[in-house]
Amino acid sequence: MMNITCEKCQAVFKLHDGLVKAGAKVRCAKCRHVFKVSSPVPPVFEVVEKEGCPLYRPGDEFRLSDHAFLPPHNKPPCLILVKDLMRITQSSDQTADPGKSLLSGFEKIFACSGCQGIIRFAHKTLFVSENDNYVESLTKILSRFPIFEGIEVDDIKDMVSFLKVDRYAGGDIVLKKGNFGRFLFIILSGTADVLDGEGMSIASMGKGAFFGEMSLFSGVPVGATIKVRKSAVLLRIHGDDFKNLLNRFSALQMNFIRLMVHRVSEINLTRMNEFVCGVTGKLSEISPSDLFQTFNVSEKTGVLTLKLPGNSAYLSFREGQLINVKYCEKEGEEAFFELLKQKTGRFKYSPGLSPEEMRASELGDFMGLLIEGLRRIDEEDREFLRTVIPTLI
Repeated sequence: MMNITCEKCQAVFKLHDGLVKAGAKVRCAKCRHVFKVSSPVPPVFEVVEKEGCPLYRPGDEFRLSDHAFLPPHNKPPCLILVKDLMRITQSSDQTADPGKSLLSGFEKIFACSGCQGIIRFAHKTLFVSENDNYVESLTKILSRFPIFEGIEVDDIKDMVSFLKVDRYAGGDIVLKKGNFGRFLFIILSGTADVLDGEGMSIASMGKGAFFGEMSLFSGVPVGATIKVRKSAVLLRIHGDDFKNLLNRFSALQMNFIRLMVHRVSEINLTRMNEFVCGVTGKLSEISPSDLFQTFNVSEKTGVLTLKLPGNSAYLSFREGQLINVKYCEKEGEEAFFELLKQKTGRFKYSPGLSPEEMRASELGDFMGLLIEGLRRIDEEDREFLRTVIPTLI
């Protein structure tokens, strides 16, 4: 059986494959519009989770075209998976309208039969559909989210092509503290908790919130575990794609910076109360970017001293804004950018500034300095790959 969708009114009709061939003209029984039947789109599956699979990883795609199985590029086919996919496609119900609902069919996630490991996969049409109804529906939802505020509808539609949709059950871990993040996540529905090192919830995030950005920009491990509370549907975008979108759309960049400040204020409030009153801490437990943001958001006035291998650094904050930074022989912005790269050392905060520093000018907009510093780190990492590992370019 095959589904035929009217190109005018989007009505869906189910017909036997032998009755209508691709390229034939048909008349819609609903609006009477005459159109050609397009060739059927071969099923596409996407890996959404792996547990010890030696071949594939999340994001890999498989295609079935007639009797051919097309594995991901440069990866061998798994005969166990081929058998599983043929069984699924032969027995699956094709009556569902792919444009009926953004969330339709999310329960249809399959597990392979397994060998050394196992993967879970789903029809990619459940995640990224070329049907205009999907794009229109998702664009309408995203236009209400703060991160897309003030962005033209056509620009949001352009961004939709970079987004993938994942569904999580209650208790699922999306990001784990200590791992390196590769994606930015946006909550489409449901709730996720931010957990500290002891597994205690320090903040909650709901519809429209995003997370995972700091590990993408700074290159440091994820600073907190993100756990789904009940069930949630998340949008996922690869870090490289998100950085390109930030460069293309200035409104998205401004929204992102503004919301990042607000998010840090909520997530780090509990953490800030534990160490801003003269208590020392370790940079291995909190990255410099998160540490500096906490002082900015909490509008603290005082000196943050960093004891680093072989040197010490000093950052003066006045109501959360940077007044001066000293590290080795560097001072000001360049010293601040160098400190963002540090991964080991200890810190201590002392409240209060000298009269001279209370009257001194600010170095500049704090979030602007932070974004510039993280951008430089990203460029240095890319340059390293170009010079040391040229085969990857």
